[in-house]
Amino acid sequence: MSTDTNEDQLVAEIAELRELLHAKEVKLARLRRDKQVMQEYGLNNDEICRYSRQLFLPEIGVRGQKKIKDSSVLIVGAGGLGCPAALYLACAGIGHIGIVDYDNIEINNLHRQLLYTEANIGTAKVTAAAERINQLNSYVKVTPYKIQLISKNALDVIKNYDIVIDGTDNVATRYLLNDACVLSGKPLVSGSALKFEGHLSVFNYNNGPCYRCIFPKPPPPETVTNCGDGGVLGAAVGVIGVLQALETLKIILNMPDIIFGRLLLFDGMETKFHDIRLRSKNADCVICGQHRVIHELIDYEEFCGAKANDKEPNLNLLRKEERISAEEYNKIAKGDSKSILIDVRSPEEYEICHLQDSINIPFTQLSKDHNLNIIRNNIEKAQEELRPIDMYILCRRGNDSQKAVQYLKKLFTDDTLRIKDIIGGIYAWSNKIDPRFPKY
Repeated sequence: MSTDTNEDQLVAEIAELRELLHAKEVKLARLRRDKQVMQEYGLNNDEICRYSRQLFLPEIGVRGQKKIKDSSVLIVGAGGLGCPAALYLACAGIGHIGIVDYDNIEINNLHRQLLYTEANIGTAKVTAAAERINQLNSYVKVTPYKIQLISKNALDVIKNYDIVIDGTDNVATRYLLNDACVLSGKPLVSGSALKFEGHLSVFNYNNGPCYRCIFPKPPPPETVTNCGDGGVLGAAVGVIGVLQALETLKIILNMPDIIFGRLLLFDGMETKFHDIRLRSKNADCVICGQHRVIHELIDYEEFCGAKANDKEPNLNLLRKEERISAEEYNKIAKGDSKSILIDVRSPEEYEICHLQDSINIPFTQLSKDHNLNIIRNNIEKAQEELRPIDMYILCRRGNDSQKAVQYLKKLFTDDTLRIKDIIGGIYAWSNKIDPRFPKY
């Protein structure tokens, strides 16, 4: 029997045992709840003990805790923002938490998505999240939605909740959630994080601005970077997720100083917060203004010019003849051709793995004079040898390489210079040529 077969059997057996354990945990929690004494204000003795440190706060007390218990929150995106938000809301005693995510757990999620363990890899995020939350607090009802939120289903899901938390990582879904919350009359707790930085605001609350009031037009898709491309420190995104939970609880408790009409910026490098006053509600806003023109959800991928998910972006900026497959480049590299290979990934990525004889010039540094001089020197060397000049551009997934080709073609217009990108980048090389190359 092969090693792979043994591993598959073990995984199946563990999944079966885990499902049985979860069922017994649910049964045990139900038996314990049935034994509890319910007080007249709607909290049982177990809940009073569990939340006692919150109950001591004059801003909460038993009435506030009952409000928390009776509230419902929808978390869209069970990632680096959604996980810490869900953890703190569940532990605070939110009565009903809905979690929307279409994705399965991968090993690269674990450094920041704290609801999951190694044992959860390959399973649906919403399933693992619901199980983990119920292990933390069996009094919380969790509704998992393994779907991608789109215009056809968003309103039907959101209508069942009091507050929506945006924990997504793409522009199209941000506009979708904003519009759906405006149409449904729900406050939207919006957060975002990248690298060491993050920001937070609450939209569509207490006659404050909505997301469109501040950002009426989406940014060009090629200017948007998510954590899958730009990276993020787990602790930094966790700060924003916890703050989203905090603002949500303050909304439920009707506390003052909700961060609406303001944008909170977090700089994890210097550990500083900056509070920026936003413009007030826009009377001409197309979704929440006095003469709004949007009365139903639209096609947000078309509006933003980008996919409504945070998975691998797949830009298509070049003509077919301007691109080459990993297999085709492999044949060229093995031949006698002395082509120029420019790797436009960051130095950190280049250190992880790189192709032999490649030149590392990060895409963000491509316009620097000294880097352009490196390219010119390689072109001139090829011209001295009186041979055709083939230059290939490589990146991680085949997106930055296309933008680099467009940029370089504007600078180097010599007809003898042929510049192409390698489709799929290092991922394609790992999948199709050399599986020893790590995918990250």
